[in-house]
Amino acid sequence: MMGGEDRRSKPHFDFILLALMYMLVAIGVVMISVATFNPELSADVPLLNRIMNSESGRWQAIFALASPAAVWFIVSVPYEHFRSYARLYYYAVLFLLVIVLGASSIRNVSAWLEVGLGRMIQPAEFAKLTIILMLARAMANNPKPMNTFRDAFRIMLVFAVPAGITMMQGEIGSVIVMAAIFYLMIFFGGSDWKWLTFIALIGAIMIGTVITYGLISGSENFRLQRILSFLDPAKYPRSGGYQILNSEQAIGSGGLKGIGLFIPGSLSQLNFVPEDWTDFIFATVGEAVGFIGCLLIVLLYFVTLLRMLYLARYTFDKFGRMIIIGVMSMMFIHVFQNVAMTIGLMPITGIPLPFISYGGSNLLTNIAGVSLVLNVVKNRSNALPSYSMPVTIASTHRSRAGKKKIYVNKTRQAEEA
Repeated sequence: MMGGEDRRSKPHFDFILLALMYMLVAIGVVMISVATFNPELSADVPLLNRIMNSESGRWQAIFALASPAAVWFIVSVPYEHFRSYARLYYYAVLFLLVIVLGASSIRNVSAWLEVGLGRMIQPAEFAKLTIILMLARAMANNPKPMNTFRDAFRIMLVFAVPAGITMMQGEIGSVIVMAAIFYLMIFFGGSDWKWLTFIALIGAIMIGTVITYGLISGSENFRLQRILSFLDPAKYPRSGGYQILNSEQAIGSGGLKGIGLFIPGSLSQLNFVPEDWTDFIFATVGEAVGFIGCLLIVLLYFVTLLRMLYLARYTFDKFGRMIIIGVMSMMFIHVFQNVAMTIGLMPITGIPLPFISYGGSNLLTNIAGVSLVLNVVKNRSNALPSYSMPVTIASTHRSRAGKKKIYVNKTRQAEEA
């Protein structure tokens, strides 16, 4: 390895990651159409016609077809630009979050803002990306993040402010994702274990607070019902357990290979599973393509996350590396929580399945996140980082080995080699 360079860290456009993303997007368009198709259509209608006949599938397809322009725009801007303007994006999203507080609520949640044409946006989704940028900026600017109380307080504030406003909206699912992004980024960012332990304790207290809030809040205690129905869904078959029980039934009915796509009379087509084109779309997947199809989709997510981990490993600029870790963390918690709640292993939260669940804001956020990763990989430097490392020199004197530390520049040492 000459000149402190590593071939694996060479700047390039990662077509592998792009292909993995659009494979998931294509699956999403089809599965949304399956969950919302018109059973009166003839069985020999082409797939494209079925997608266009489904309003949700049609809109998701429009978002998907328009997304390459967003990918091109984000990738074409050097990612150092996002370091300079991260604070501006952060404050702009905070402004939108505050505005949403006064918007009309949908199912006891005030998280959406109307933008015309019957479309709405969810600022909490965009807040996830701004948290990633702000945390990456804070981690990159400090070789020892959270080394002092002041630094720790400022970094925690980056997460706490948007998370607090989002919780006031009633959108607990997004708060969980924000918390996971925050903790995983400070963990991989090199924070001291004492702070990591302290924040984990704070997180446990916050979870207890959320449960307490569910116990004492109004709205017919639907948050409490979600917790109780998770523990024993059969006890609440007409309320909190209804969605879990029907989701498990839909997945189980798919068997090993599934019943097929666009089948009239299926549980998905009859709307037995509420929100089976958004948060519970994995139930539609399980019924249509069975255990094998579910396994392949989970494997596709795993390969995507593994690819991002590989790209982060060979990104030596800390700001760029932390962006990749943040996006990877966001996708991981979305996939884990969504799949787990669909099969009854986690309580129900409003966390969609990345690229597959219906929703323009979530799709745009995930595509923008992957585009940031592509940007980092395309514009990164492949030179090893220049940093000082201690080297112990032992004296050759027999009596007492005197030792001292000197510091050498690793990049220069590699060049001289």
